[in-house]
Amino acid sequence: MKEINRIIELKIKEKLFDGRVVILYGPRRVGKTTLVKKLIREYGGKYFSCEEPDVARALTNKTSTEMKKFLGDAKLVILDEAQKIHNIGTSLKLLIDNFPDMQIIATGSSSFDLANKINEPLTGRNWEFHLYPFSMAELTDSFGTLETNRLLDFFLTYGTYPEVVFENNNREDLLEKITNDYLYKDILSYEGVRKPEILKKILRLLALQVGQLVSYSEIAEKAETSRDTVRSYIEILEKAFIIFKLPPLTKRKRDEIKLMNKIYFFDTGILNTLLQNYNMPEFRKDKGHVFENFFIAEKMKQRSYQSIKNTVYYWRNKSGNEIDFIEEYRTGEEYRLFECKYTDNKKIVIPSQFIETYGTNKIQIISKENILENLS
Repeated sequence: MKEINRIIELKIKEKLFDGRVVILYGPRRVGKTTLVKKLIREYGGKYFSCEEPDVARALTNKTSTEMKKFLGDAKLVILDEAQKIHNIGTSLKLLIDNFPDMQIIATGSSSFDLANKINEPLTGRNWEFHLYPFSMAELTDSFGTLETNRLLDFFLTYGTYPEVVFENNNREDLLEKITNDYLYKDILSYEGVRKPEILKKILRLLALQVGQLVSYSEIAEKAETSRDTVRSYIEILEKAFIIFKLPPLTKRKRDEIKLMNKIYFFDTGILNTLLQNYNMPEFRKDKGHVFENFFIAEKMKQRSYQSIKNTVYYWRNKSGNEIDFIEEYRTGEEYRLFECKYTDNKKIVIPSQFIETYGTNKIQIISKENILENLS
């Protein structure tokens, strides 16, 4: 498998050996283990999978001396899937308090497990990073702009999970396995999920509504469950890095949509697996929504990797006029507007209501032809 350099690698290296734990979040199969093993090859160190029962036992409710004896004298220690260790936050605190020269990198597939266990014990004592499926910036750096452009429809259809990108024959089977192993098996093991069939219905309904306003009440009715259950499960899916919300931009004008979020998937391969549609975009009626999801997910990866803190939104009024993606700068004094069109064959007119309210009259149309230059 070709090695793709990950943007986050250099940022992690900058934080090593400063007396803090490095926490690397991200869903399974996005390359966390590959990345940390690369760091071991460069710096030396030891790798431990916390899914192994003996590793979990050795690091659960033990003294710092006992844990150090088990981990050895390595300067760099990797604890993969650290959420599997009971009271992992306390164990990590004991280690860095007593052995400050030891650099620990703990990875976790779910922030709902790992973050809950480390936040209080490690307050101010850790650096957090997130890893996602390959970004277009990473793929362009490896394949070049020309080849990445040629493969764009492939990425729109199959997503950018590392194994899928390099799989030649069984991409759909692999995506089904990733979806079933991670979305269902791992998330269903979380104690807050007690209704697996309801979770599957909610995921399917969210996939069908990508690019549209999401009504929890409507999803609850179709999934035959309560609104509170829908809200709870969507929160879990967010913390598992499967989906993310995009809120509406509003100044509380009467005609603006104020409360309903849009929800997108971090990977279009997972989206298309839930939709059971692997047709190339040019043959799909929903290609506009899939392309919109793809671009906005890439922008979210970019914001995470570049530590961009400005707020993002969509905008819509009750007449149906809409702007797909908005970046806010200087707390409401400046906005960058983006409209997603798979093929750029329509002139976009910014709604006059938006111009009057927000003072912005320029918009960037994002199409298949120019998407890469807008993700650099």
